[in-house]
Amino acid sequence: MALLVIVPVSVSSTLAVLLYKYQDLLLNLTVSQIILYFLVVSLTMAFALTPTTFIALLTGFYLGWAGFPGVVISYALASLIGYQLAQIIDQGKLLKFVNHFEKAAAVMEELKHQSWSLIILTRISPVLPFALMTFILAMMKVNKRKFLLASIVGMLPRTLFFFWLGTQAQDIILLLQDSDTGTSGKLLVIALIAISVFGLYYLFNRALKKALSRQSVQR
Repeated sequence: MALLVIVPVSVSSTLAVLLYKYQDLLLNLTVSQIILYFLVVSLTMAFALTPTTFIALLTGFYLGWAGFPGVVISYALASLIGYQLAQIIDQGKLLKFVNHFEKAAAVMEELKHQSWSLIILTRISPVLPFALMTFILAMMKVNKRKFLLASIVGMLPRTLFFFWLGTQAQDIILLLQDSDTGTSGKLLVIALIAISVFGLYYLFNRALKKALSRQSVQR
């Protein structure tokens, strides 16, 4: 699990060094090269090699707003690949383990009933690792269609913001080293984190109360 957090930071730092040496690498791409670019970043995000914010900044800088639909599609594809990969690796082991603990299993079941809100709240935060959250949600066996749609909706606010930052930058190295968001940007990031934290707390608390209430009625 720790690798899903550490690896994206390490790889994005390496790519930043590469772009420092070859700053024109992604300039004037052909249509086929752009398609290949989005396929590659879909895989790097799915396999926890690059953070989603890094890809948003990078694409905004090199492709401008014309590249925004490609980023959204790449996020969706990365989510789908990550979901399938996690299920292949886990094979229901998490749920089998959790089912040994009656209360934990009941809480998880309640969370699955609120999966739309759960997914959006995990995606809206700029600090929760994309691949790690994908892995956890997939192991919980949330509905795949709901997972895909809610992932896109949840990621749109922060994606729009970081993509816009990329379009405004004059130098890719300065952008990646210090993506200064300004006061309003910092407030937005704080607000998104706060919404995610308090929203998830509310969901978990409500799920716990419902699970305990249901168990007491059954007894």
